[in-house]
Amino acid sequence: MSVNPWETKSIQTIYDNPWIRLEEHQVLNPAGKPGIYGKVHFKNRAMAIIPLAENGDTWLIGQYRYTLDEYSWEIPMGGGPNSADRLESAKRELKEETGFTAKKWTEILKIHTSNSVTDEVGWVYLAEDLEEGETEFEETEVLAIKRLPLSKAIDMVMLGEITDSLSIAGLLKAGRILGL
Repeated sequence: MSVNPWETKSIQTIYDNPWIRLEEHQVLNPAGKPGIYGKVHFKNRAMAIIPLAENGDTWLIGQYRYTLDEYSWEIPMGGGPNSADRLESAKRELKEETGFTAKKWTEILKIHTSNSVTDEVGWVYLAEDLEEGETEFEETEVLAIKRLPLSKAIDMVMLGEITDSLSIAGLLKAGRILGL
């Protein structure tokens, strides 16, 4: 069904910062009964990149994720304003976290990260024909960089060692595209 069966009666902003806005929606549900819906609106898109070397290696970024209170291995990623060009945001994130620039870019995935409570959209790119450069970490980032075969990164997904949704989806899609 492509028609929205929900009716929005009112929307109230509960919290707002530069990255997200939390909204409370008073609704009529598909059965016509009153209900409430919470929505986290993201002010940026999630941008994730799989840098791919000629020999099939890739790079993962390790960092402590405050919200999870645990360390995480992920593909390079970050955000880009909803109004900005997606590819330019991806290029900036790759340079920032790995120092790489790439001559070849392929968009491989659009993903809704948690569509029951957020409107966040993520994009994953393959970046190839890489040129090395200097990283440009943000002041909030304490990152580790690990080079490994793409197949080993996919093994990390299958072993539960990578739990980030964009990384999982992106690595598995890249593996399928590349025949791994």
